[in-house]
Amino acid sequence: MNKRIPPEALEYLKGLGKYGKLGGKAAAKNMTAAERSARAKKASQAAAKKRTAERLERERRQAAKKK
Repeated sequence: MNKRIPPEALEYLKGLGKYGKLGGKAAAKNMTAAERSARAKKASQAAAKKRTAERLERERRQAAKKK
């Protein structure tokens, strides 16, 4: 089932995109240095976890090819 969005609603939603880009900067401006550091640390750990999972999956596929 394909649902269609009315063109005026679509235009409205496209216009909101410019505000989403401001969110991170505004949030950082309202945080203390410790809060920014904690947020960055959490993001860094999540990225490292994702990279590790991708690497392990790649290695698993390569090992399966060799068999």
